[in-house]
Amino acid sequence: MDYDGILLGMGNPLLDISAVVDQEFLNKYGLKSNDAILAEEKHVPMYEEMTSKYKVEYIAGGATQNSIRVAQWMLQIPGATAYMGSIGKDKYGEEMKKHATKAGVNVHYHEDESPTGTCAVCVNGSDRSLVANLSAANCYKIDHLKRPENWALVEKAKFYYIAGFFLTVSPQSIMSVAEHAVANNKVFMTNLSAPFICEFFKDVQDKVFPYMDYVFGNETEARTFSKVHGWETENVEEIALKISQLSKKSGTHKRITVITQGADPVVVAEDGKVKLFPIILLPKEKIVDTNGAGDAFVGGFLSQLVLDKPIGDCVKAGCYAANVIIQRSGCTYPEKPDFK
Repeated sequence: MDYDGILLGMGNPLLDISAVVDQEFLNKYGLKSNDAILAEEKHVPMYEEMTSKYKVEYIAGGATQNSIRVAQWMLQIPGATAYMGSIGKDKYGEEMKKHATKAGVNVHYHEDESPTGTCAVCVNGSDRSLVANLSAANCYKIDHLKRPENWALVEKAKFYYIAGFFLTVSPQSIMSVAEHAVANNKVFMTNLSAPFICEFFKDVQDKVFPYMDYVFGNETEARTFSKVHGWETENVEEIALKISQLSKKSGTHKRITVITQGADPVVVAEDGKVKLFPIILLPKEKIVDTNGAGDAFVGGFLSQLVLDKPIGDCVKAGCYAANVIIQRSGCTYPEKPDFK
């Protein structure tokens, strides 16, 4: 089988500015642990404060880009993955290109006049709080997608992954890829991504849902999704099942919901049934930073899905990748995986 460009991701490429901060810093900017939000006016000074007050690390990030990088690392097949998004024509943008290319991902960025987007990763204990300043990432337009050299990536791919965060940027681009996927019996996947996506972007999320073959998320996002849809249940297994049974455009693939729950088992709902898969437990002292754990899980999962492996293997690979990433700073990994 030809794996060239088999998996395509689209999303918001952000340079993570990561630092271990104190509770006082979180309180000052009104940040909750394990949350992800978009920066408002009041958050603007925090980026400067982080770099001057704490030891920061710069890591190429953005949820979808993280997942695609991890999938590429797990696959170890040159050129198997591709990614599109919007960056600025600046040093952060150059840094991003360097990181992604080194990871072996075929990136086709739109280059915008505004600065490259950044994401403050505030690590406190083993929790993290994310504040994204999208900037250039917010400027992705469907015109870039429709250029022949970029649309060629869409035609070549058989699997698409676009996290929910991209709903705030270019729903048109998502719909365009979704329609292509349904028309050509390809596999389209998304992520609930963050409680604010489920709450404030419900209408666009509902519009793309019928096209989705796989939906990923964590327990907090799943419960928010349930609340917003008036389901009146906090039971993650029930919610996963309900998500898998929402109406669907294509009958070729059944929708499968995959919900991670931190240290608790992964919930997989398909075909009216729920299965639980235990995760690899790590002693707390080995956890360096949970930033990127969910992205890494998806990346590991996708790496086996494109190889046509059974769902149990996909979950196992997801858990393996997440396990590697939480023992390191940011969404980074050693040179080669040792996944068996």
